[in-house]
Amino acid sequence: MERIEADLLVPGNGEPIRDGAVVWDGSTITYAGPAADAPPAPQAPSTRAATVLPGLWDCHGHLLGTRSLDLGRLPLEPLALRAARCAADLRTALDAGVTSVREVGGLGVYLARAVEEGTLDGPTIYGAGAILSVTGGHGDLHSLPLSWVADFGQRDGELRLCDGVDDCMQAVREQLRHNAKLIKVCASGGVLSELDDPIHQQFTLAELRAVVEAAAMADRVVAAHCHGKPGIMAALEAGVRTIEHGTYLDEEACAAMRETGAILVPTRTILQEMLDSTAVPPYAVRKLEVIGDRHAKAVALAHEQGVIIAMGTDIALSGAELIDSWGRNGRELPLLVESGLTPLEAIQAATFNGPLTLGRQAPRNGQLAEGYDADLIIVDGDPLADITILADPAHITGVWKAGRRVKGPSPT
Repeated sequence: MERIEADLLVPGNGEPIRDGAVVWDGSTITYAGPAADAPPAPQAPSTRAATVLPGLWDCHGHLLGTRSLDLGRLPLEPLALRAARCAADLRTALDAGVTSVREVGGLGVYLARAVEEGTLDGPTIYGAGAILSVTGGHGDLHSLPLSWVADFGQRDGELRLCDGVDDCMQAVREQLRHNAKLIKVCASGGVLSELDDPIHQQFTLAELRAVVEAAAMADRVVAAHCHGKPGIMAALEAGVRTIEHGTYLDEEACAAMRETGAILVPTRTILQEMLDSTAVPPYAVRKLEVIGDRHAKAVALAHEQGVIIAMGTDIALSGAELIDSWGRNGRELPLLVESGLTPLEAIQAATFNGPLTLGRQAPRNGQLAEGYDADLIIVDGDPLADITILADPAHITGVWKAGRRVKGPSPT
């Protein structure tokens, strides 16, 4: 049994508690609430902190092991090299306070096993396997011969081109064969794909329904990459669980999200970091000039309209010196606050709302409450007064995953 006492306890769901305590036994929380009411545990190791809160969820990340935003380079680097880089990324994510990752396309389905068996230290990974895309869509590598892209997808499982209802169902089943915990589909064009337009819908409604149906038979949900409204509306009609990005959300689309219970994963981090950078391909710069400001307004509108928001970054690169790299995950929280969320709402988006993006695959995680996983972090300040401290791993002084301390000194 272990215990943390903190000046501030932020439970993830509900009001913060001043002078709080969390107690856990093994991997499960047994108490979270006022320190005065905590059960006595005189022999339990104890830690004192300024603030304790649940471990963070990044609900939109990519474990690719790449060091370039030019995704056409993915097939040019050995898979073993990229996987080795991801091992360091997992460690970096833990140091940033991220204890769970919803990995929406990449090597996560394989790395999850290494984390689970204890070979690697890292967040719990809920991987989607390959990104599903139509031919010529956002998940295609437009600068390479089509046969190469198809072969790359079959060999390494990071991209899967599929066209037509039957092929879409087959593609979903291939990801389930890899034990994917969700399915990722590109329902619109994107920024880092060379030839398509973020506004345009990709996949027909019939194809999207096939993807959702095949996933649902295995209790998996579908995450839909969507910028343009046509793709957003088709994805919602098909029954997806989450809309990723949501750049052209309007009041009608927000109403549809509320009606269906769909969750928005905005990924402000990648948009802002690309806008601030010069290391972006020219074709992507042209698209960013069109959607950059529109995306920020869409996130603000979604919040005003009562759409559920979960934190996701679209982080993908390996190397702390690079933009959009693992370890920068916490930057999403102040960006959400800039979009109108309160600090407490941003923390809920990064904790309690995370498991909601997985449907029936969701663990008992994301909040400090009895019976929930002992994934928690401590910081050296008050994130409700200054949310930016969660963007700096140096302020995250302790991280526990399944009750085991994975950052900071052992408690005394």
